[in-house]
Amino acid sequence: MKLQERGFLSVLLVLVLLLAVSITGCGDKNSSDKEPAEVPSLNVSYIFTNHQTPFVTAMYQGEEFKEKGTYLKEIVPKEKYELYSDGKHVCDLKVITAKSGSETATLFAQGHVDIGLVSVTAVMSAVDSGTAVKIISPIQTEGMSLVFPKDSEVKNWNSFVNLVRTSAKPVAIGYHSPTSAPKIVFEAALTEAGFKITQDTNDTSADVLLVDLKETSNLMPALTSKQVDGWVGPSPHPEVAITEGVGQIVAQLRDLPPEGKWHDTPCCVVAASDKAISGYADEIEAFVKLIAQNSEWCNENPEDAAAITAGWMGISEEAAAKAMLRYTTVPSDSWKEGVGVYLTTLDEMDKYKGELKGKQLNEVESSLFDFRFVE
Repeated sequence: MKLQERGFLSVLLVLVLLLAVSITGCGDKNSSDKEPAEVPSLNVSYIFTNHQTPFVTAMYQGEEFKEKGTYLKEIVPKEKYELYSDGKHVCDLKVITAKSGSETATLFAQGHVDIGLVSVTAVMSAVDSGTAVKIISPIQTEGMSLVFPKDSEVKNWNSFVNLVRTSAKPVAIGYHSPTSAPKIVFEAALTEAGFKITQDTNDTSADVLLVDLKETSNLMPALTSKQVDGWVGPSPHPEVAITEGVGQIVAQLRDLPPEGKWHDTPCCVVAASDKAISGYADEIEAFVKLIAQNSEWCNENPEDAAAITAGWMGISEEAAAKAMLRYTTVPSDSWKEGVGVYLTTLDEMDKYKGELKGKQLNEVESSLFDFRFVE
């Protein structure tokens, strides 16, 4: 190679090196302006019931709750949100609407959800079957009723008992999920009253036939079509039955015998998979904080909460306002005692086959609960 060509290549090499250093230098200069690290995305499921209104209000209000410190930023209505806490974008939430507690339990078992708002009894059944999930916070108590058609002569618990005792065939009572709290409380009360229960339509010797209606959207049609004599379900469905002139509340399940046993009954909870708890502790803590502050807001602003619920679910404000609910994220001693009653009652009814079978609450608390985010 000629000396002149070598000189030209040397100059060209120097220029290339200088350009590389310049580009690298620009990158260093702007290193403080780098894009923030990508936040995790969690799948959160809830059920279309006002038992979970604190989460609904969080989605509905969005950045209107920014001054509270923990809030959601809407990306896609009812589907995608960003969770912020103390000025930080904590994580993204993909929202899944489940039809029932049993479906939510299945989603947990399949690994499709990280956090679920669900009935406490559904989580207990999931734990018994080996699903790695924990209850991390209560969200609500009570709000469950026995409903009969508006023109029925069954007006209260005593007249219901009389119907069961005098009917020539089993009285058909519907429910929306096999693991739902309304179904479990009702079945337990019937058992304590000495009635024979069946889910076999061919068993005419039974006193009460329990009918799986699959989801809450089927409660009202089942009543009007006379598929069932009545049903047990969570608010706001009993209240909707009243305001639409379809049904009447025969009994609040909290008042079923024995007196006082079902008061402050645990119903819906916040649950999380063991994998999510270990891998996303900060994100779950922020989510529980969101639920806690919105539970307090719902208790302090029942009319506003009812209006939001009504608009979200497409029901009347009158129906939403009639619901008798108490929102809380505090696992009080009485709340735990209620879970213990469920555990013992369901075990006596031979509902457990796995981890919870034959156990008392103090033996399985570590399997059921992880309250690090609320204590």
